[in-house]
Amino acid sequence: MAKIKHNNFIDTVDAVLSGAKNEGVLHLYAEDKVLTGRTIQIKGKEMFHFGTTGYLGLEQDNRIKEAAIQAIRDYGTQFPLSKSYISHPLYSELESKIEQMYGIPPIITKNSTLGHLAVIPTLIRDEDAVIMDHQVHWSVQNACQLLKLRGIPVEMIRHGNLDMLEDKIKMLSSKCNKIWYMADGVYSMFGDYAQIPELLDLTKKHNQLHLYFDDVHGMSWKGKNGTGFVFDAIKELPENIVVVSTLSKTFGASGATFFCKNQKLRDKIKNFGGPLTFSAQLEPASVAAAIASADIHLSPEITIRQQDLADKIDYFNQLLTTGNLPIISKNDSPVFFLGMGTPLSAYNFVHRLFKEGFFLNLGIYPAVPIKNTGIRITLSAHNHKQDIKALAEAMEYHFPKALEETNNSEYKIRKAFGLNAEKPETVPGSQMQELFIEEKSTINDMSKSHWNQFMGKQNIFDWEGMVYLENTFKHHPDPTNQWDFYYYTVKDNTGTIILMTFCTYGFWKDDMLATESVSIQLEEIRKTNPLYLTSRVLSMGSLFTEGNHCYINQEHPLGDKAVKVFLDKLEEKYNALNADMLVLRDFEEDNKFDKTIQEQGYFKINMPESCVVENKSWTTYEEYAKELSPRSRKHFSKEILPFERHYNVVIKDKLDKTEIERAYQLYNNVKNNNYAINTFRYSQEVFENMNESPNWEFILLALNNTSETSFMGVMFCYKNNNHAYVPELVGMDYKWAKEYQLYRQLLFQTIKRANALQFPKIDFGVSASFEKRKLGARIIPKVAYVQARDNFAMEAMNTLQNDYKALAKTT
Repeated sequence: MAKIKHNNFIDTVDAVLSGAKNEGVLHLYAEDKVLTGRTIQIKGKEMFHFGTTGYLGLEQDNRIKEAAIQAIRDYGTQFPLSKSYISHPLYSELESKIEQMYGIPPIITKNSTLGHLAVIPTLIRDEDAVIMDHQVHWSVQNACQLLKLRGIPVEMIRHGNLDMLEDKIKMLSSKCNKIWYMADGVYSMFGDYAQIPELLDLTKKHNQLHLYFDDVHGMSWKGKNGTGFVFDAIKELPENIVVVSTLSKTFGASGATFFCKNQKLRDKIKNFGGPLTFSAQLEPASVAAAIASADIHLSPEITIRQQDLADKIDYFNQLLTTGNLPIISKNDSPVFFLGMGTPLSAYNFVHRLFKEGFFLNLGIYPAVPIKNTGIRITLSAHNHKQDIKALAEAMEYHFPKALEETNNSEYKIRKAFGLNAEKPETVPGSQMQELFIEEKSTINDMSKSHWNQFMGKQNIFDWEGMVYLENTFKHHPDPTNQWDFYYYTVKDNTGTIILMTFCTYGFWKDDMLATESVSIQLEEIRKTNPLYLTSRVLSMGSLFTEGNHCYINQEHPLGDKAVKVFLDKLEEKYNALNADMLVLRDFEEDNKFDKTIQEQGYFKINMPESCVVENKSWTTYEEYAKELSPRSRKHFSKEILPFERHYNVVIKDKLDKTEIERAYQLYNNVKNNNYAINTFRYSQEVFENMNESPNWEFILLALNNTSETSFMGVMFCYKNNNHAYVPELVGMDYKWAKEYQLYRQLLFQTIKRANALQFPKIDFGVSASFEKRKLGARIIPKVAYVQARDNFAMEAMNTLQNDYKALAKTT
């Protein structure tokens, strides 16, 4: 298979979070000598604390603190022994009190992350399956990775998409025993809830469906005895639901709890639940603190505390209704999320609120989609109503100012989050009237001379190439081969062109740039479900082209503004189409507009490297070889030249019907053998249209001295007006490929042909860069900028890639 450089998910996350850290809004340190819960000091400034997850403020309760202190005096700082041997003296009392709260015996773990690692591999049997909400907490997703090594199906659905959940249930029902759906009770960023009534209905409809809830953020502030959101919704725990909750965060101590109805399952998890067996138990201070907190939860005081917090939540909600801030999920949880759209706007707003004396949390990728960046605000018992009112006023005042300073708008934010939005009228005399943007839907409406001047000197997107692409893909009957075309031009008020590009809209496979092992597995599913794990993508350029798809006059004083105007217009189209993803490609790694684009709500990913041969004219093989490195020269003389004599090389402008069918067969051979860039298979019509276009030609290689009468290899090449020679696609008969070095010979014959036609360069595409480098290709790193409705596609691919990498290592 051809190899490409794959994007690394961790690199993308690191780049985004490093940017936030550099802006001074992440990885901060509190400087207080004493914490009260109401305020927090950062960089010398005291701020009101609206970022805690200790919603009831119990971490500052003197009874809980005194219990922890006394436990250290009585039992020491730790009890260094596995619970499988013996638990320290306070554990039994804690377990008893938690059972009184819930009416079910608990399993107590050191924290929820270790709790999931203890429970999930034991709970899920080899004959079961898992479906995760893609916003379920990372600790759940991480624990589920262990299941894949046992061959257990682990699927993912878009957040809260119950139709998608039911489709997955139907897909897995004939193969699996129990099907576990994993979700949060209260989601930690947006503060929205699991759809428990609807999920309970689904369990009645599908008997195999079981529910696994992480209710860490629903604990204490909700439910009888503070047992949490999930228990409040279900009232009594049935056999097909399990719940993980917490003794930390709003409970005010440390640790986590697990609940299930089945006593045998509880015993099994306690007997061998990974970290329960091999990790240290909770420290005496933590257990004592949890006991003191449990006493509060079992007393009438918990209801008073819950009501006090509910009053503050209701008060904040009332204050917010007087304005029009885009709060994403409006309910009675203590978690609020203010949509900001782009990281740049969020950074600006956070700094403004910091200066006003309010500490808030940034919500950014990968916790939320990059274009859903925003501010998480949490209320707690520590907040006074005057603090809450002051916060609401500061948010209302600074929100529009932050947007104005960062080229953002409430309309854009609401569209990004799928909220109702009315497009504002353009203000006459605004700054943006320095620039004008035009959108066209066909190349025929574009000036041919301007197009070829600014866009037409590379790859196959000169004027004639765009005509071919439109004729081939614009009205194709197969939805996987059908694209809409959009052309954009930005001019200043003198008519000078500053920016020009084209975009296409169509289906992409979510695994297009994933590792081959992922695509191989997914293609098995696509045999019966062709659009499985695909997305509707609005992309600069097209899947048939590569290279610099966007002309920008970098010397023009309005160049940066022109990029912003284009991005605004493209985002409008993205929203109008309701596309799943928006992709800007292919930019060079260090381009002038990198910061501008990322500030508009895109994250950067590595793309496959481009391969370009700058074709210096040569008349002999010796002259050609002199341009190669010593190692490549050796490769040329050993692996290329000796095999040329085995081939009869024919160049054709047109193929007959039999030859077209043979060429298409050879293309399919390569397609079936190469998942490095996993695009949809092109139909035969794509190649028949090449045959009718004067700019296409075909390099055919047939073997001499064999019984084979047909050609063994074909290169489909586009001639771009003496600017570039473009070997777009290749076809091969693998029966002969290795013995006669067929692929290398096709590459070399392409170079020979471009030299004969005196093309100054060859756009050699984006795969097999190692082979192309040996023939003199220059490798150009490329990046793309991406925004998406949600993180589902990227997280699903990252999950699958980790899965198959792990399987490969273990086998």
